[in-house]
Amino acid sequence: MQQLGMGQAVNQAIREEMKRDSGVFIAGEGVGVSIHDSPMLPTAGLLKEFGPGRVKDTPVSEAAIAGLAVGAAVAGLRPIVEVMFNPFFTLASDMIVNHAAKLRYLSGGKSSFPLVVRMKSGAGFGAGCQHSHNLEAWAAHCPGLKVVMPSTPADAKGLLKSAIRDENPVVFIEDMMLYFAPGPVPDEEYLIPIGKADIKRPGKDVTVVTWSKMLGVAMKAAAKLAEEGIELEIVDLRTLAPLDKETLLSSVRKTGRLVVLHEATRTGGFAGEISALVMEEAFSSLKAPLRRVTGPDIPVPSSPPLEQFYIPSEEQLISAVRDII
Repeated sequence: MQQLGMGQAVNQAIREEMKRDSGVFIAGEGVGVSIHDSPMLPTAGLLKEFGPGRVKDTPVSEAAIAGLAVGAAVAGLRPIVEVMFNPFFTLASDMIVNHAAKLRYLSGGKSSFPLVVRMKSGAGFGAGCQHSHNLEAWAAHCPGLKVVMPSTPADAKGLLKSAIRDENPVVFIEDMMLYFAPGPVPDEEYLIPIGKADIKRPGKDVTVVTWSKMLGVAMKAAAKLAEEGIELEIVDLRTLAPLDKETLLSSVRKTGRLVVLHEATRTGGFAGEISALVMEEAFSSLKAPLRRVTGPDIPVPSSPPLEQFYIPSEEQLISAVRDII
């Protein structure tokens, strides 16, 4: 077992898949420049190992990068493209949403369009609202796209390898703060199936559903509440589309209480979809009204104190749990 940050785990996944399949290549803004050669970052060393034919620096045009991915997938390659930051999804969305997500459907399932769109997300770096906002609910709303948001280095590696091998377009969102948070990663090759949630902490009193960086907040809150005799069951979705309804509903039916935690803004956030699902299919199991703990409905501030106000905290989660206990 090795200790890696998520950036290193992503780098390993890309490197292994490029060695395994000559049709896999990576393209994006700065993926081959030396400034990105910190060993903690996802594209470090790839240009040196695989050369400019398979590691392509692109112009600063997210629409062009997404178009390159669609064209390469149609031609039979397996592109991994980076559109840098999650809010830049808006610039790439025509090709991703109107073409990549729909081409397999339009072929009647006869053709495959394997491509991975990697994006950084998350507040905490003072990068401001143009770089930090989480838009995973936008992508999950688009039929034909798979949406993955790993929380740990091990999950990131196993899920990215599965995404690269998938025959459908996958939006793979990596929280920047997790690049530098080490965790155990198996030495041997492994895959994690897309569409399968993981119970990161079993519990009997309240189900907390979360993903990405908020897993850390949930785990800290669970440790504090355990001292009071309240046991949280933490369900890490890992994949928003397809959604693992079975694991989610089974947990809620066991505990009878639900809190959904995500960093994205509240209105239209994916917590609303989870809440609706539970109300439709597990309402009779609920012992109390469910709760959402999310970012506020404002752009992500760049001021450090305001940015910390924006990011949901373990204190907010603890308060929501106590409300329904």
